[in-house]
Amino acid sequence: MKKCDQYIQGIADYIDGEADAALCAELEAHLKGCQNCRIMVDTLRQTVVLCRDGKREKLPEKIQAKLKDKLKEKWQKKFNK
Repeated sequence: MKKCDQYIQGIADYIDGEADAALCAELEAHLKGCQNCRIMVDTLRQTVVLCRDGKREKLPEKIQAKLKDKLKEKWQKKFNK
């Protein structure tokens, strides 16, 4: 079975409804045993709903850059062990 970080692109396709049947089955099997990935999928689904339904707001560039850097740092700590 793949590691969580190997499912990241597949999870995006899965949420978007663009994953093929084999990938869906593989991801669903993985999600049954991986709480972290289930949380990520649930969070991404909710984010998609909020983005579709919400009003777009532009973040100031300084805040956007800080947020991007912090997310990248957290991602690397989590998946580049």
